[in-house]
Amino acid sequence: MATDDSYPVDPPGGDDDFDRVDTRAGRRTRGGERGRALQVRQEQVYVRRRRAVIAGLGAFLLLLVALVGFWVLDRPGSGDDAATAGAGDAVEAASGTGTASEASADEDADEGEKASEEDGPEATDPLWQKEPVAVERPSDTTAMEQVDYLTGNMTPKSVMASGHGLMIANNMMYQHTSTVYDATTREQVAVLDDSLDLAEFGVEGHPGISKGSPVEAVWTDDGRYAYVSQYTMYGENFGVEGFDACTKDSGVGDSMVYRFDAEELAWDQVIRVGAVPKYLEITPDQSTILVSNWCDATLSVVDVEKGEEIKVIDVNASPRGIATMPDSNTAYAVAMYAEELYEIDIEAGTSEVVMNTALRPRHLNISEDGRWLYLTASAGNAIVKIDTETMEVVDQVTPGLEPRSVTLSPDETALYVVNYNEASVSKIRTSDMELIDKQQVDADPIGIDYDPVTNTVWVACYNGAIYVFDDQSTPLP
Repeated sequence: MATDDSYPVDPPGGDDDFDRVDTRAGRRTRGGERGRALQVRQEQVYVRRRRAVIAGLGAFLLLLVALVGFWVLDRPGSGDDAATAGAGDAVEAASGTGTASEASADEDADEGEKASEEDGPEATDPLWQKEPVAVERPSDTTAMEQVDYLTGNMTPKSVMASGHGLMIANNMMYQHTSTVYDATTREQVAVLDDSLDLAEFGVEGHPGISKGSPVEAVWTDDGRYAYVSQYTMYGENFGVEGFDACTKDSGVGDSMVYRFDAEELAWDQVIRVGAVPKYLEITPDQSTILVSNWCDATLSVVDVEKGEEIKVIDVNASPRGIATMPDSNTAYAVAMYAEELYEIDIEAGTSEVVMNTALRPRHLNISEDGRWLYLTASAGNAIVKIDTETMEVVDQVTPGLEPRSVTLSPDETALYVVNYNEASVSKIRTSDMELIDKQQVDADPIGIDYDPVTNTVWVACYNGAIYVFDDQSTPLP
């Protein structure tokens, strides 16, 4: 059976059709009618009068031609004087000598631009600031329907939704990148290399370029930042490289969490944490991030404002999944190979075992009110529902073989889980923990998340693909 972060071997005529009309001019006369012959009188007085009239008409025509020529040449942008005319207009506008009508036109143009900016959602809403769309149907009444299949130079360990229009897929040491997608168009908007000069981010002791290996991510509520754990670091002074069977005595060096800025589409912060950090969770008040350090058997407590680890909390072997309560101080964490569920007091920096679990507890999800905790036991092929008021298991389900990552629908009526050893994704109704839908995907599905902007479920397969399922269009049979 594969270990938690193991990877399978060899990962994988023209358009000018105009109507033409021919017309012919003809002369008509009424039957029998003839015009009289024109008589021109030759007396001197009449000759002088005719000459005067012709001269006047000629002068008028010359004046008219001159006026038209002056008007054409005087237009801004006409002939060789276009640049000069444009510059002259700019000078007049700057000096305030433009006419009232010109000023009014400029003001109207400005107002039009402002109105366009205010009215056009594409102009005013940055890519990372889209709003979630409320579901029309409860999630436990719909089936998953595949709408996309994404590939290309990736080996995604996880895929996480910002909740505001972006998705980030983390490709570990097999590609050394994180790939950012527009959740709506499903196009790549950034590919982030994990190679950094840590000194530029205020991290000392590791000169030159260091490489990471992105694993998991957690987004801030506003969708501006994603914090990405780096499984291990490569470079100067990092000690032993991380590996899954490590312990506290293995000599694996500390690693980092990188922060991604969605506005700049770049890494903008680096935070030192423990050895082989995996899962991350941010508290509801957005003040604290908890990071599970696999090799150290600890949780790092990161102060978001300071951008640094402020304390370390001991747990047991191979911690992974984390969930935080609404009070932003109580959290739950699983120690995967110790098969224990811990309750964490963040402020006090303490931990307490509250349950021995089924085999290899891996992932935790919690309802918004903190009442229901969902624990996934990957080797036990189970998801259990726990009442946090009594810490008792109230229900459970077998979704498939080796369930791993799980996500909860926004309305909390459904859970979505990837089954690593079955190449499938299952949908569970939370009210009675019944399996209501299952779809096949590529081998080794390992990451999953729900995007509330498009109401789609994204599934990351370790072999190099991401499936996207619509979760609203198709009612369950």
